Amino acid sequence: MLWGFYILTFYAFLPGLISRTFGFRVFKRGHVKNEISLTFDDGPDPKYTPLLLDLLAKYDAKATFFVVGANAEKYPELLRRMSDEGHVIGIHNYVHKTNWLMRPREVRRQINLTSDIIRKATRTIPVYYRPPWGIVNLFDFSRLGYLQIILWSSMFGDWRRRVGVRRLTKRMLKKLRPGEVLLLHDCGTTLGADSDAPANMLEALEVYLKAGTQSGFRFVTIAEMIELSDRQRGRKPRKTGMFKPLLVNAWLGWERLFHLMFRLEPVGEGGGMFYYRVRPYHGKTLQLQDGQQIHNNDKIVELHFDNERLFKVMNKSKSLVQVAITMIREVEKALPLISRQLALRTDYRELRGIYGISLINRGSEGFGFTVLELPQNLFGRMTRLYLKMLLGVLHPTGLQRVTDRRAQLTPKIMAMSIEEFKKRYSSGSGPEGQLQQSAADVKPGLKDMARELNYGQEKTAKELVP
Repeated sequence: MLWGFYILTFYAFLPGLISRTFGFRVFKRGHVKNEISLTFDDGPDPKYTPLLLDLLAKYDAKATFFVVGANAEKYPELLRRMSDEGHVIGIHNYVHKTNWLMRPREVRRQINLTSDIIRKATRTIPVYYRPPWGIVNLFDFSRLGYLQIILWSSMFGDWRRRVGVRRLTKRMLKKLRPGEVLLLHDCGTTLGADSDAPANMLEALEVYLKAGTQSGFRFVTIAEMIELSDRQRGRKPRKTGMFKPLLVNAWLGWERLFHLMFRLEPVGEGGGMFYYRVRPYHGKTLQLQDGQQIHNNDKIVELHFDNERLFKVMNKSKSLVQVAITMIREVEKALPLISRQLALRTDYRELRGIYGISLINRGSEGFGFTVLELPQNLFGRMTRLYLKMLLGVLHPTGLQRVTDRRAQLTPKIMAMSIEEFKKRYSSGSGPEGQLQQSAADVKPGLKDMARELNYGQEKTAKELVP
């Protein structure tokens, strides 16, 4: 259940929440004066799509069709007609199945299949993508850079016959305003839809098109809507700095909830940069540098950064090197405090090691940690994606840092046996001397990182790491 929660949260829930709430990496509403975009999902349908194309032609309206590949494969002549009449065709997966329930490789296969079908029928390569139900996952953000994800600003439940023409028309007319991206359906064969519901949609759409035309609105493709919105933003730039705080606050709000749900404890009396929890380790045996091992189900101390503090540090620091130095200093303070807190636990003798995963891991060997590669499995892939996305959210320059120095910013496991931990940081082992030695051991690694991550700054590694 816990692994299911992790996967659904990082792979699906969080990306979906962020995209729907803040429009992160998606387009869902235009910034225009007189334009509206009509978008149609799930087709083409041999009965309703031709009627829809006739209606659009009657009012000189252009639209965007997000086609299901399996349907498009059956009716390529409808794709050709869409293209010939000036409409835009986008991808809606090969089958109407949510991305939350598919592995990244399968999502990519569905998209490629549908893209090939559109390309063969129309000799054009689709560049717009709408995932079924508008549900995006982490893969959609990280691997679909060549496709623009399109959501919507308004939907009306037109896939249900019981909504009726009158109520559907009323709902649609309330959204007769510039910049709207309307979600409608020209096919009723998908799960949860009524097969004859598109008939109601067509009646309501004619009223909407007539009213819009009389009011001076133009109905344009999503491509034109994006182009016009970009021009409008060029004349009247949106305020900067608004989206980032909202995104950060949403992410940090989620982290606070995570801390409560999994009972993470702060290191010290507050104000530090670490939390921890004691849990069984799950995974392959970890071979540590002192000869000890951590086996599956061994009880470990799992370290977590306080990402709210990390966000503040990143905003004050001029480079990731300075962030790393600050974190090293926090580690110097935190490890003895953790030792004291653990010594008070009744299960202290059962602990086998200290464990954490981080993008910034250079120099940690000097504190007694063994640095290990993440496994090449689902957990490893999800962790890499999550941590890179986290850095993109927290760092002021966003994902550029990750892209520019991908080789250096590789998440790795940091682990230490409890024997090594006691030897270095227990109250009876002279922690001050141990810490001084640890800090000295860390400096070579920090200097290496300073050289690798020195983003055009004049300071040398020696100046950054005194």
